[in-house]
Order: sequence, then structure tokens, then C-alpha cells
Amino acid sequence: MSEQTNNNMALAVSRRGLLKFSLMGSAMLATAGVTASLTGCSSSMPQDGYKVLRKEDVAFLSATIPVVMQGTFAADKIAESTLITLKSFDHSLAHFSPEVLKLVQQLFDVLGMSITRGPLTGVWGGWENASPAEVANFLERWKNSAISLLNMGYGSLTQLIPMAWYGNPEAWGHCGYPGPPTI
Repeated sequence: MSEQTNNNMALAVSRRGLLKFSLMGSAMLATAGVTASLTGCSSSMPQDGYKVLRKEDVAFLSATIPVVMQGTFAADKIAESTLITLKSFDHSLAHFSPEVLKLVQQLFDVLGMSITRGPLTGVWGGWENASPAEVANFLERWKNSAISLLNMGYGSLTQLIPMAWYGNPEAWGHCGYPGPPTI
């Protein structure tokens, strides 16, 4: 065989392997999400003070929001800004279609279950104990993953969190937006 044929075969094998790996990863994530929902691994009741977000979701988002919004929140108001973003995120989720809400909750289920959280994110303990560096590594891991489902999860998180923050009047002054026009 020529060198060109060998290179083409190696490329085809690696593509096939990547497709198989992506398919297995997608199936694992989907199974984990459905399993969590059906077995009650995640509570279906919202945490007190929230319309949709559950206790596990709040822990995950409380760890993730400051990392995603790094450099956006005033240094002395990170906890306050995170809470504002959580409330806005919850409000937005309450107004999502049932189908989209179900997908977001399945993502949170996968991220909340210890059996899937560790291997998929590298965060082996609970989210409440995760350092900002661990959360940043998890986000970078999902951003650059060969599994498209993880890329989509990354994209969803890094779009929904800023939308929740910038949808609040509290955020407008920081970015110089005077607010909507008034009559």
C-alpha cells in the first residue's frame, strides 16, 4: 500500500472511532439523565424561594455562575450578583416551554449525579465544595470535548447564565446600558 492510502485509512479509522465514542457518550448521558429522573436521584421539588431550581441545581449554578461571569461582577458583590443571577435564571426557566425546561433539568440531573458528575466534569465532590479552578476546568473540558452533547451543554450554560444576569436592571449600570427607552 502507498503512504497516501495508509494515511487515508488511519484517518478513516480515527473518524469511525470518534463517531463510536461520541455515540456511546451521548447514549450514556441520555441514559443517566433519564435514570436520574425516573429513580428520583434528583428531587423534583424546587428549593424554597425558587419556582423551578432544585437544591442540586442551586448548588451547581452557585459554583458555576461566578466562573462563567468572571470579570463581570464587581469583586465585592460576587455573592450578591450570583444570587441575583440565580433568581433571574429561575424566573427564565419558569417561562421556558415544557420541552426546553425538561432538557435543562436533564442536563442538571447529569451534572448533579455523583456517578456521572465525576467522570464527565472532573468534579468528584459536590458542587458546593468545588473550587473555581475545578469549575473552570470542567467548562474548558466540555468546551473542547469531542462529544458534541458536552459541547452543547457548555454552550447552553455559557449562554443562559449571562442572559440571566443581563436581563436584570441591576446589571445594566455595570455595562453602561441606561435601560429601555421610556416615554
